[in-house]
Amino acid sequence: MLILVINCGSSSCKYQLFDIKSKKSLAKGIIERIGQRNSGCKNHYQAIKLIRDKLPSSEIKGIGHRVVHGGEEFKEAVVIKKNVLRSIERASELAPLHNPPSLAGIKACKRYFPKIPQIAVFDTAFHQSMPAHAYIYGIPFRFYRKYKIRRYGFHGTSHRFVANEASRKLKKPLRRLKIITAHLGNGCSMTAVLRGKAIDTTMGFTPLEGLLMGTRGGDLDPAIVTFLMEKERLSTTEINEILNKKSGLLGISGVSNDMRDILVKMKKGNARARLAFRIFIYRIKKYIGAYHAIMGGLDAVVFTGGIGENLPGLRQMLSRELRGVLGNKAKFLTIPTNEELLIARDTYRLIKAN
Repeated sequence: MLILVINCGSSSCKYQLFDIKSKKSLAKGIIERIGQRNSGCKNHYQAIKLIRDKLPSSEIKGIGHRVVHGGEEFKEAVVIKKNVLRSIERASELAPLHNPPSLAGIKACKRYFPKIPQIAVFDTAFHQSMPAHAYIYGIPFRFYRKYKIRRYGFHGTSHRFVANEASRKLKKPLRRLKIITAHLGNGCSMTAVLRGKAIDTTMGFTPLEGLLMGTRGGDLDPAIVTFLMEKERLSTTEINEILNKKSGLLGISGVSNDMRDILVKMKKGNARARLAFRIFIYRIKKYIGAYHAIMGGLDAVVFTGGIGENLPGLRQMLSRELRGVLGNKAKFLTIPTNEELLIARDTYRLIKAN
């Protein structure tokens, strides 16, 4: 059975075609610069049509969509119906850069693949198992009731995939394991997975919270925002640009948001690059210690993502530095993530069930 996975960004559309039974990827690609000047693709409808024309459309039995935000409504993947579309649209208020392109991709697929079932797989869904004491912020409770301000967490499909793969590698059921998953790329997040359920995660109401990232600063005293806005006379748009695109590794090092560049500069004696690296590692260590405490032990720490899979010596360094705290039981694993395969599996499972 062939399953098509679609991941729409604001100006891009990634796709991958799987033979779900053999778990093989038969085709993949990306259409970029959608809607930009001199682009050959004006919108996501044209992008989906181009994808359809490239693939054996008559053999595709299901389409899985990555959707960033499902709010509190979706705890797992769902078949896309009218009410689901309305819910994704409502959640666009919480993810204005991500959900609208996903909606456009879904609607385009309904036009160009009208008879094929479509499934939505949400980045936030895996984290919906968090208890209230982990996701409620210490602000007046009425703001949660009125605006749903809470910790949502992101990278959920990646965390879920590598947690399951860790269970397979450790040869133990996930329900018997205490795992920390660390998705480390340009965006970074960690999740405490207790007996198969996410009970805490580093990203919050938005992806800004938590670890140091490529261009995001992670944990921050919120008073810094108003202080800077007053001192620098910044608008909300300008402070948002600083926090999302000019902070993190880039902001501290002054060199790059790419860890590979940071490492090169470190070897050449660049002090700010070294500082950025140490802050990056320090935050990871701090959250490992915190999650070890809240789970009452730890079986494994799993690294994934561009940095998590490729940073030289990361696993060995953290294993060595934390051994005195964690003991000899905890394993440090590197597992490549495959969010697209997980989306394809969820799509197949729901199609089969329905």
